[in-house]
Amino acid sequence: MKDDQSEPLRKIIHIDMDAFFASVEQRDNPLLRDKPVAVGGSARRGVVAAASYEARQYGVRSAMPSITAARRCPSLVFVPPRFEVYRSVSEQIRDIFNQYSDLVEPLSLDEAYLDVTQDKRTVGSAIQTAELIRASIHQQTGLTASAGVSYNKFLAKVASDQNKPNGIFVVRPQEGAQFAAGLPVRRFYGVGPKTAERMNQLEIHMGADLRAQSIVFLREHFGNSADYLYNAVRGVDHRPVRPDRIRKSVGRERTFQHDLQSENDLRDALNHVIESVWERITKNEAAGRTVTLKVKYSDFRQITRSKSFERCVNGRQHLSSVAHELLTQLLPVPLGVRLIGLTMSSLVDQSSPATAPTRVRQHTFDF
Repeated sequence: MKDDQSEPLRKIIHIDMDAFFASVEQRDNPLLRDKPVAVGGSARRGVVAAASYEARQYGVRSAMPSITAARRCPSLVFVPPRFEVYRSVSEQIRDIFNQYSDLVEPLSLDEAYLDVTQDKRTVGSAIQTAELIRASIHQQTGLTASAGVSYNKFLAKVASDQNKPNGIFVVRPQEGAQFAAGLPVRRFYGVGPKTAERMNQLEIHMGADLRAQSIVFLREHFGNSADYLYNAVRGVDHRPVRPDRIRKSVGRERTFQHDLQSENDLRDALNHVIESVWERITKNEAAGRTVTLKVKYSDFRQITRSKSFERCVNGRQHLSSVAHELLTQLLPVPLGVRLIGLTMSSLVDQSSPATAPTRVRQHTFDF
């Protein structure tokens, strides 16, 4: 366990696009600008994939059932997702990142870490680099991004959310521990609703409360997360930015406008999901050993079936065969099906081996 700052400081930027999917839709359709927009779903069924800031004012959030979102915001406009457009814009943004750093770790289509310690463009400042990146994104895509700048990944990611939308927040090395102490525990990585509830029962509400606990206490109550929590609340996180970061899984889901029940309809729908998953597998140059099928019935009951192999799934046809075999196990379905999802996990990288991250050195330019 490391609990000091003995390693050289890094200069880390976390860039997070503002309401990315919804902002792209508002950019491309002037009629949607300044209106509450939900990407995905419909007024009657489905799930919101993303919400504009106008919609968020009504409490509409991603992953919310569409019917709940429509109830909260009667004027909400639902638009179908256009993932091919989002991917294209994401590639534009990625090109901008690569101009400023060779160490870029994408987390999703709309966010990434950059290690700018090497100062590739000799800007002279990590803060100024973040501002140049945000300006380039706006100039080239018409979209806004928020940035967090700090000396480690944990603080940079939290910081990027401080001044959203279209803002920047900086946590300097001498400010890290104090900043972390002032955070609600829910904002620490890996602290979900259940863990936060358990912390609250232990009278741990803020980072300062967490910092007051011994490592023995944390290990007793939070197991494998203890060391991370102990360090993070002290502003310590030595994880490097990894440009070779591999996804743990790749999957897609499809919610239907009308419940499906016949075998032919279900297999046709599954074929579309298979194509989408295989496209992502190919794009990420990865392969996996486990295939999982998810089916959600009209009463919202959910069931999954999985199959794992000693070796990776061998091509699209093999994936299709396994997926349909898993579906066969569920036929005939007792109720109409509202959603089908397919995931490939236990992924391995199929691209050329990446070199190990180099040990960073101290630089003299201002943070």
